[in-house]
Amino acid sequence: MKISIFGLGYVGVVTAACLARDGHEVIGVDVNPQKVDLIAKGESPIVEPGLSQLLIDGVAAKLIRATTDAEVAVLESDVSLISVGTPPIERGEPDLTYVWNVCKQIGKAAIHKNESHVVVLRSTVPPGTLEKCQNLLDSLIGENSIHLAFNPEFLREGSAIKDYDQPPYTIIGTESPVAEAAVRQMYATVNAPFTVVKPSVAEMVKYVANCWHAAKVGFANEIGRVAKAFGIDGREVMNIIVQDTKLNISPVYMRPGFAYGGSCLPKDLSALLYYARNMDVPVPLLNALPTTNSLQVDLAAQQVLRLGARQIALLGLAFKPGTDDLRESPAVLLVKRLIGEGCQVKIYDPAVYEARLMGTNLAYIQSNLPHFEGLLVPNSQEALEGADMAVVTHTTPEFRQVLLEAPKGMQILDLAGVFNQTTKELGYHGIAW
Repeated sequence: MKISIFGLGYVGVVTAACLARDGHEVIGVDVNPQKVDLIAKGESPIVEPGLSQLLIDGVAAKLIRATTDAEVAVLESDVSLISVGTPPIERGEPDLTYVWNVCKQIGKAAIHKNESHVVVLRSTVPPGTLEKCQNLLDSLIGENSIHLAFNPEFLREGSAIKDYDQPPYTIIGTESPVAEAAVRQMYATVNAPFTVVKPSVAEMVKYVANCWHAAKVGFANEIGRVAKAFGIDGREVMNIIVQDTKLNISPVYMRPGFAYGGSCLPKDLSALLYYARNMDVPVPLLNALPTTNSLQVDLAAQQVLRLGARQIALLGLAFKPGTDDLRESPAVLLVKRLIGEGCQVKIYDPAVYEARLMGTNLAYIQSNLPHFEGLLVPNSQEALEGADMAVVTHTTPEFRQVLLEAPKGMQILDLAGVFNQTTKELGYHGIAW
């Protein structure tokens, strides 16, 4: 198939690389010429395991190219994917401006096509958005010229390619047989069952999935805090709970640890709360999730200060290992808080150190830690030098080894569960165990 992808962020770039690997011709479209130039050269604008090679292979095979020209992309493709951002605005409502803008661009270009065009919306949007997209496009070029579907993605940063290849299901939200057939063909090589539902159901599924993930993180952390008060290791408690896959559904996220973050969970929870408020639907558990999540960051800062540490080595700045995404990272908020309390902080995160930060990712870190580049160090030795505490936010083998080899007398605050068993010799402290 010939596919254009509007929005070359995490979802768009990974999707482009995987589609090209599977034999499709892909045209990436973005307003950022820097991203376009990088992808056109086969270089990845983000850090994601396995992605760079896929891009190199796709460009070499002439299956991947990129442009800022929306009209060219539409005219030279059969299907257009929309993967632009839907960031939150003042009260948590998602900003759909980029979605509307792309729809208009596609509509204006599709006027010049002799055949119908398929549009697949991948951005996370509230129920009813695809219907509004259809109305907008119909108003531009007439009915039955464009067929739409909503196809939510479930890609986790750090394991996005694996998630693309092994999804739990492929959801197609559409009432158009033409759009359904196009999505089925697009994912013909992906081994997963297809679930075809109304667009609004598919749109809601994505919000519910991410809100459930957020709920599991908050729930496990609250259990960890209560367990610790009883002198119990909260991880041991939750290890037993998650063995019941019949009633407890899934072990994913169900471990005490640090706060959730990233570009999806905070944003989508905020959006669902906004719509619940607008419709006067009480959701006390969901309303409590941002509070308990922020509390986990507060407790981490309080524990650092209570232990008397002032020279801090932070291991892991991105919201999770294996990515350079700093948006809504609890580690960023923790650093900001510690600096405000007079602590000196050095940060070691290899993915962030090596990354080309740009777009909303760069804007977020600059607004929260304007001088963050001066805090980053190239290796763990430099981070630990002169530190009286190492704070670790990522459970990686590298960080585990770094802590095992830390200088004697250095305190360790483990926010992620790097060690399954505490080691008193390390001056070890956990946040929920």
